[in-house]
Amino acid sequence: MRIIDSIPHPAMSISIFQMNNKFIVKFEAGPMEQAFKFQTEHVNSLEGLKKLINDDFIKTVHLRFNDMFLQMKNTLA
Repeated sequence: MRIIDSIPHPAMSISIFQMNNKFIVKFEAGPMEQAFKFQTEHVNSLEGLKKLINDDFIKTVHLRFNDMFLQMKNTLA
């Protein structure tokens, strides 16, 4: 697996990897991470993938991180 690009964001690290016939988009925020796998046959190119990872997609991932953080916090309390 090799990193091929990244998407700048002020609150998360967003890395794009390529492995076999997949693009993997990994979001990291603090101790948590989320990864999404896209078949290259469905996305066709890095630019096609970046069109899918738009502001709405990123906003939803960020909201999910907030839920994950609250779950972790409540578990440790």
